[in-house]
Amino acid sequence: MAGAFMLGWEEWAAFPKLNIPAVKAKVDTGARTSALHAVSVEPFGPLESPQVRFVLHPIPDKPEIEVVCSAPAVDRREVISSNGERELRWVIETPVRMGDREWPVELTLTNRETMMYRMLLGRQAIREDMMVNPTLSYCQGELSYDLYKDFPKRRPVKRPLRIAILTREPNNYSSQRLKDSAETRGHVVEMINTARCTLAIDASDPDVYYDGKPLPHYDAVIPRIGASMTSYGMAVLRQFSMMGAYCLNIPEAIGASRDKLYAHQVLARAGIQMPVTAFAHSPKDTANLISHVRGAPLVVKLLQSTQGRGVVLAETRKAAESVIDAFRGLDANFIVQEFVKEADGADIRCFVVGGKVVASMMRQAESGEFRSNLHRGGSAKRVRITKEERASAVQAAKALGLSVAGVDMLRSSTGPKILEVNSSPGLEGVERTSGKDVAGMIVEYIEGHVRQVPPRRAGKRRSRTAEEVAE
Repeated sequence: MAGAFMLGWEEWAAFPKLNIPAVKAKVDTGARTSALHAVSVEPFGPLESPQVRFVLHPIPDKPEIEVVCSAPAVDRREVISSNGERELRWVIETPVRMGDREWPVELTLTNRETMMYRMLLGRQAIREDMMVNPTLSYCQGELSYDLYKDFPKRRPVKRPLRIAILTREPNNYSSQRLKDSAETRGHVVEMINTARCTLAIDASDPDVYYDGKPLPHYDAVIPRIGASMTSYGMAVLRQFSMMGAYCLNIPEAIGASRDKLYAHQVLARAGIQMPVTAFAHSPKDTANLISHVRGAPLVVKLLQSTQGRGVVLAETRKAAESVIDAFRGLDANFIVQEFVKEADGADIRCFVVGGKVVASMMRQAESGEFRSNLHRGGSAKRVRITKEERASAVQAAKALGLSVAGVDMLRSSTGPKILEVNSSPGLEGVERTSGKDVAGMIVEYIEGHVRQVPPRRAGKRRSRTAEEVAE
């Protein structure tokens, strides 16, 4: 097309009306809608013409630089992301400038904290006289993050925070360590039993009720949601996010990590190495499943397994057929996975906080056992991980969108292979083995991501603690 406005697969963009001088955008014609990174999204104003206030961190590795934006809301709609997750997002319309051209675009607001690009330009925003060349970058020139040098830098929050730990096990080691670490730093921590929460879904004033009474605003929520409460726990977490709380791990990322089959697909799409995995619905495909993972020995895993339960090693083909048939007879969902013999019953747990491996340990299965879980009698010791293992752990957490994760991997003859990514990793084993204050690092990370000023809530009701609500 003669005279077409050319875009590469990545471009620099500016938003004059939002006071955003430079942000990197991924141009994706496979995506219908455009999206902009936003946290602490807060609607305000009359219901018939609402405004939206939000915070943008334009530089991925510098969360201390933030821009507070506001714009009229034009819609609130459900968006299905590339990984199939549904999310209700606020939509704004504002001019975008690329090169010497400026035009209005609709943007959905969503947390893209774990994404490399703070903006996604979808096909709806690409005009008829524009062309996209997926082999080129920055066709409209390059800007620079130096444009933010005069922007005020936000320091980690020094004021006391009100933090909720969403858990049904308030007395376990991890919950208590997080509580103690936060209180040592001057914050107020309340344990919230997920099962006792009720949601009042309202566009102007969403609420979470505890035993029938409204909970107060929380600056941050630490989700410690058990596997049996995943679906409801994610709904509760979404509600807290709608109320303006910073969620340590977003619900969509927790859901992705809990679905073992989907998690493996996400990791494979990101090019992350893992044991070869197979899945089939038809009972006629047993032979194919076994051949896909290069034969016996192999591992059969229930998709809902935790702490090593529902994981079986089949050492021969006949044993594999028997286990697979038995699981099918129970109408259970399971995957079949390659057995990495050279790992010799050991795996490595890397604890990732904010895109960095802060602690690690090696777990060794007891004699005669291949599962190294500490809950199954395995032992733990310090380990020095390689640069490749560190990068794999960080990449796996990022692919699933988790700010805090326990990444389990095997040492194979071809390099590290990711087994699983846990969105609520326990602290006891890794803290005692490594000697690191992981709980303190998590609280410090939260301090660096919570807004300086909590969002205003509708109404004048007095804040109540979870203990007061329960009385």
